[in-house]
Amino acid sequence: MTNYLDFEKPLAEIEGKAEELRAMARANEEMNVDDEAGALDKKAADMLRDLYKSLTPWRKCQVARHPERPHCKDYIEALFSEYTPLAGDRNFADDLAIMGGLARFNDTPVVVIGHEKGNDTQSRIERNFGMARPEGYRKAIRLMEMAGRFGLPVITLVDTPGAYPGKGAEERGQSEAIARSTEKCLQIGVPLVSVIIGEGGSGGAVAFASANRLAMLEHSVYSVISPEGCASILWKDAEKMREAAEALRLTAQDLTKLGIADQIIDEPMGGAHRDSNATIQAVRQAIDSMLEELSGKTPDELIQDRRQKFLDMGSKGLAA
Repeated sequence: MTNYLDFEKPLAEIEGKAEELRAMARANEEMNVDDEAGALDKKAADMLRDLYKSLTPWRKCQVARHPERPHCKDYIEALFSEYTPLAGDRNFADDLAIMGGLARFNDTPVVVIGHEKGNDTQSRIERNFGMARPEGYRKAIRLMEMAGRFGLPVITLVDTPGAYPGKGAEERGQSEAIARSTEKCLQIGVPLVSVIIGEGGSGGAVAFASANRLAMLEHSVYSVISPEGCASILWKDAEKMREAAEALRLTAQDLTKLGIADQIIDEPMGGAHRDSNATIQAVRQAIDSMLEELSGKTPDELIQDRRQKFLDMGSKGLAA
């Protein structure tokens, strides 16, 4: 059963009617509903195209958060072979909100790290909805240090509303762990490429996305704070999230203009959740092209490339 977003309700009604006709036909073999159902399908396809032709930033946030969107686990299972996970931070615990380990991408040894939100109630609770605690970022630091030691490219998959702000996380050094993870991203002398596959929220995302190359899925978002959080701070009203989303310039299109994102990965019509396989293969091509672009660079050149990328951020948008 498809989960429809608020702005997709008219589409849900049409697709529901088409499915009802087909269900009636399955129950009564003498009925022929092909023409009527086909007409509804065409109307639904046209409506879907119109809805997604020019999504507002807030609607893009909704699409980026869609529960059926492919998550980190789906990408790892589809794109990587010989995946061997690493667990724990050698200090406190293993954070299931962060997946990471050694793997092969197109038969090349790599390290892959990402946020995992979960895909049902139980797994979402276990994964803390993709909101990492300090031990998750310290696990990522372990993996990046290993990658640097053995000369392995690092691939990160970002999908988090932000780092977990709970009391225990703060007591165990959440801010310090995020800062050290960001620092490690900037220090390692191996190619580091990142893909925003859903939400890229606050420092929790920056800790993985401080990369040589950053790609974003077409309807993903990347911002310093969620629209709801921004609205609560600026206007004391979370219901002003639509205005906040506009002001934050959090879409892939805006961030590419500003030089923060390097590449936009096209999604299937209606969002990644409507064709997960096509989306995952598009991400494969993007990762492959980013790694190819960085191949042959020395460790010093990779570090300088990453540094220059951050120094240049925003200049494109300001010049325009």
